[in-house]
Amino acid sequence: MKDSVSDKRVEERPKSRPHQTPSLKQLAEHLGLNPATVSVVLNEVPGRSIPQSTRDRIKAAAKAMNYQPNLLARSLRSRRTLTIGILVPELGDGYHTQVMSGIGDQLIKAGYFYFTAHHRHKPNLIEEYTRMLIGRGAQGLIAIDTLLEHPVSIPVVAVAGHKHIEGVTNVVLDHYRAAELALNHLYGLGHRKIAFMHGQPFSSDSDERWKGLVVVAERLGLEIKPELVVKLDRDMSSPELGYPVVQQLLAASQPFTAIVAFNDISAIGAIRALKDCNLRVPEDVSVIGFDDIKAAAFTLPRLSTINQPLEEIGRIATQSLLNRIHNTVSPRDEIKVDPVLMVRESTGPVAG
Repeated sequence: MKDSVSDKRVEERPKSRPHQTPSLKQLAEHLGLNPATVSVVLNEVPGRSIPQSTRDRIKAAAKAMNYQPNLLARSLRSRRTLTIGILVPELGDGYHTQVMSGIGDQLIKAGYFYFTAHHRHKPNLIEEYTRMLIGRGAQGLIAIDTLLEHPVSIPVVAVAGHKHIEGVTNVVLDHYRAAELALNHLYGLGHRKIAFMHGQPFSSDSDERWKGLVVVAERLGLEIKPELVVKLDRDMSSPELGYPVVQQLLAASQPFTAIVAFNDISAIGAIRALKDCNLRVPEDVSVIGFDDIKAAAFTLPRLSTINQPLEEIGRIATQSLLNRIHNTVSPRDEIKVDPVLMVRESTGPVAG
């Protein structure tokens, strides 16, 4: 008797195999209902008169059978995937991850999912990943420090994009103002012999940042000596970026009292190189960074730097993209963000 009751209970359970997801049709057949009715309930389609008991039965069976709706097919039918593609050079700590943090927070609030692809500044990968993200249903793209060459078929926002492309909004820092803040700060501390790092040729901000420094230096009467300019060329996101170029500066035996680093990561490497040569920061050489990454306030000494609000830039870029997707406001070609000078311990007056 117990065996027959047990068999009956087994028969009443939904028939599903481990790791096998039933189709909508199979779920409907199991329930003895029309697939359209099951679809209406599971997709929360409003305005349909279906008894609550039926709704509860459908949802219970779907859970028991591990039914998973085909979200891609549904989103392609409605042309709303709620998915964004993000292109980024690399996934290390610092600039890119802080921008992505702001992007992610804003997309979560808006109910969007996102794919991230990192390309190491390789043009062929930028092209390929753009096509792949569009092919996977991305409604828009956010390109961080990524050199775009031409328009694409979906809305795009570029963070640190300086090239005008149809259909792309560029979110950029005011690099002229940033140069003013950095050089005025050092000039006011008495520095006249200043060494500079020029950013990597593949970094979107390199040329604009350098142009700003050149213009402001000329206005202040500061000479930028070629022998005190080092060009970064390595694709890395560790302090090792700034270490060998400062060794190069020191080996040239050209006196300098301050270094304007390309970013905070290279500034941290510069400080290490100076200390390894028994030079004190800032007593012997002042160092100023750029970006104000989270580690800048915790180095020894704490790093003076130009703050660009990275997470806020991510949020601005995301909202701009969503505005483009939904046509809620007129699209803008460029959104300029103001920098802020953060004075900490790595800069000080010229000795003597």
